[in-house]
Amino acid sequence: MSQEPANGEPANQQPTAPEPANGELLSRTALGVFRLSGQFLSVSERLAKPAGLTASWWQVLGAVLREPLPASGIARVMGMTRQGVQRVADLLVGKGLAEYAPNPAHRRAKLLRPTDEGRAAVRRIDPGHAALAARLAAELGEEQFAETVRVLEQLSAAMDAVAEA
Repeated sequence: MSQEPANGEPANQQPTAPEPANGELLSRTALGVFRLSGQFLSVSERLAKPAGLTASWWQVLGAVLREPLPASGIARVMGMTRQGVQRVADLLVGKGLAEYAPNPAHRRAKLLRPTDEGRAAVRRIDPGHAALAARLAAELGEEQFAETVRVLEQLSAAMDAVAEA
């Protein structure tokens, strides 16, 4: 016959730790994202430097590789301020890595698009980018890497929804 302790829990089970409060989860998430952001910026600077770019230049150019966008669109996609994007865009145009094009949807908000030189600079980053991706996949495992992407995208969508409410 098994005996139960006075607290009513079965003798062979350990009490479970209380679940963290939502505030603690938010704090831990934010701190983790801030740390990851710093880590990504640091490695991005190292990858971009041999191509003659900075991490922020690469970020803005990367946003317009598929289609030209206005500064406000780049800011939305990249989580930057419009003013910050505008400053980088002006530098990229000055360096010949990007150019402004007319925007049929808005006369004053020009579209930014990469030049051939800008595309070539981003392509020079590709080998280092691929090597980092392979190392992360080896460290995390393919399934966990894909799950990490899914969870981060889900968190970003949830933050958008909360911010809009």
